[in-house]
Amino acid sequence: MADAQSDEQAAGLAQVVAVSRSPVHGFSKPREASIRLLPGIGVEGDAHAGTTVKHRSRVAVDPTQPNLRQVHLIHAELHAALAAAGFDIGYGELGENITTAGIDLLALPVGTRLRIGDAQIEITGLRNPCAQIEQFREGLLSQVVVKDAHGEIVRKAGVMGVVVAGGVVRPGQGIETTLPPLPHKRLERV
Repeated sequence: MADAQSDEQAAGLAQVVAVSRSPVHGFSKPREASIRLLPGIGVEGDAHAGTTVKHRSRVAVDPTQPNLRQVHLIHAELHAALAAAGFDIGYGELGENITTAGIDLLALPVGTRLRIGDAQIEITGLRNPCAQIEQFREGLLSQVVVKDAHGEIVRKAGVMGVVVAGGVVRPGQGIETTLPPLPHKRLERV
C-alpha cells in the first residue's frame, strides 16, 4: 500500500482537533474528551453506530443496508472557512464525530485508511448534507454544497467511514494516512 502522507502530515501536523458523539438522533453532537471506536460498529454510544444504516431517511428506504456512515469526519479548515463567511460553528455542531486538521479529507480516494492511535477508519465516501443543515443555520447549505467551474456539485461537509480497527480517539492524536492500491476511486456521496 502506498503511503499518502504529505509533507505537513510527515511533520506531524495531521491530527485530531476534537471528538464528538450523541446517543440521540439530532443535528449536532456534543464534544467529548475521547470517543471509543468499535470495529464494524462505529462510535460507542453514538446514535449512528451499528452494522446497518442508522440515518433515518436510509432506514426508511431499506433498514438492512450496510452502514457505510459509522464515523463522520470534518476538517477544521471547513470550520475556519465558514467562520470567514460569517458562520460561527463549533466542532461537533455539524454532526461530525472527529474533527481533523492538516489533512485534505475531501481529496482522499475511497478506501483510504486513517490510523489514529490503535483505531483505523476506512473512508467510504462524502457526506451529503440535507435540508437539516439549513434549519440549523440559514444559508449554511450554500456554503457546504457548491458548484465548481464545470457545473459539478462539490460537497464540502466532510467524509464518512467505517471502523476497521477499534481504539480510543482523543484530540491531539496524530493521523496517519494510507492510500488504497491504484487505481483510486473518487469519493462519491454515501
